[in-house]
Amino acid sequence: MLSLGKSLKKTFSFIGSTHSKLDKEELEEILVVADIEYELVEEILEQLPNSITKDKFEKVMLSFLADYKPYDFKDTNELEIDVIVGVNGAGKTTTIAKLANFYKSKNKKILLAAGDTFRAAALEQLSLWSEKLDIPIIKTSRGHDPSAVAYNAIDSAKARDINQVLIDTAGRLHHQDSLARELQKIIKTCKKFGEDYPTRKILVLDGTQGTLAINQAEKFNELIDIDAIIITKLDGTSKGGAIFSIFSRLKLPILFLGIGENQDDYIDFSPEEFILAISESIFDKK
Repeated sequence: MLSLGKSLKKTFSFIGSTHSKLDKEELEEILVVADIEYELVEEILEQLPNSITKDKFEKVMLSFLADYKPYDFKDTNELEIDVIVGVNGAGKTTTIAKLANFYKSKNKKILLAAGDTFRAAALEQLSLWSEKLDIPIIKTSRGHDPSAVAYNAIDSAKARDINQVLIDTAGRLHHQDSLARELQKIIKTCKKFGEDYPTRKILVLDGTQGTLAINQAEKFNELIDIDAIIITKLDGTSKGGAIFSIFSRLKLPILFLGIGENQDDYIDFSPEEFILAISESIFDKK
């Protein structure tokens, strides 16, 4: 599996050669260009001396992660429900395939639910993944009520002794009230089955969006109380620094990072490895 440092190579490729020391102005430019929020960059610089070494940089950056807690996947055979949300183009359907592949590696029995009933292409794409991964799918005709699809999928999972349901949803913008209400209805439908069947709300963010993704995350979190995040398309973006802003501001766990189009093109997220990848892109390895 590709390392975190290699997958984020493009984020800091503009630096050229590494340095033994940097002053604050030089480091500020590097971090801002990598799409770490300016306000957060200023907070970082306030805690650093004028002459910045690799060790001092890493220590300060890690201090911003003190409250970060990874998502704790329970080792259970009980039914669990993942509702996958995000805006159009973020890579939700491909991410569902990666999640399904991840659960298969843990010997889970999985069911897909095609809850994006607005786009025929979404139904077709999820159906193709269903065939490729040999995973059953619940789907209906275009325009059907997505909440009904979610209900039927969970009901079917209970009857078939399936312990993981992955529900796709329509790509929606947080300011589209009707779509927001529909998403809330899907969550409410899932919770009708009771606390015995936990529902995770997983937000998929496009890594190429940089700081724009942070605003999306905040709005979705306000809307449905997001449980975890997956960040996609990090293999080809210079804006990977936005990851630092996302978990520093929201304190939400990042399940994994998407780095390609195949079902196994993802890497686990480690805050410590992420900081080390940034540091080794900027400073000499000493």
